[in-house]
Amino acid sequence: MSKENNETIKAKDKEINKPQQKSSALDEILDWIESFVFAIFLVLLVFIFLFRTVVVDGTSMLPTLENSQRLVLTHFNYSPQRGDIIVANSPGLNKTIIKRCIGVEGDNIIIDYAENTVTVNGEVIDESYLGEEMEILPSFDTTYQISDTQFEYNVPEGCIFAMGDNRNGSRDSRDAYVGFIDVDDVLGKAVLRFYPFDTFEMLS
Repeated sequence: MSKENNETIKAKDKEINKPQQKSSALDEILDWIESFVFAIFLVLLVFIFLFRTVVVDGTSMLPTLENSQRLVLTHFNYSPQRGDIIVANSPGLNKTIIKRCIGVEGDNIIIDYAENTVTVNGEVIDESYLGEEMEILPSFDTTYQISDTQFEYNVPEGCIFAMGDNRNGSRDSRDAYVGFIDVDDVLGKAVLRFYPFDTFEMLS
């Protein structure tokens, strides 16, 4: 076979391979796009079914949480536990509130404002997250007042008792308009503060 014929055959092979190379590159790009879209879809599913995001509104959780901070909330198969930072609907206030769960159904809670203590089932709980001593506020439901400085609460079935960390600036379960919070009104537990970015932190 002549040299000219060999060059002609090679040239034809190149022409044949060009579309295949282009097709292969296009397939790779399409596969990458498909994988990216699928990953985004999975992330959206996780957030829809496992997590939500909420914005802190107000100062009732100072110093733990500040106004306008953004939190990640988990709600899938969640049951409130003592110490959790919870988000709940409050029919009495007609708004969503962020508080700390202090007691669950069956718990006995005694708040002593003279001693600045909260006792749950006979044990004084550690509240090192508080910023100042507690005061008795005019909005408190006096039904539960057992002395000049003490209030006692027995948490009913299917409810929790919750308070803001800013005890003197929070409308919570001590308030006549809030009271015990129905578990069905609890939207979930705050697990992560992600904004502002310099306050990024897991929440206990």
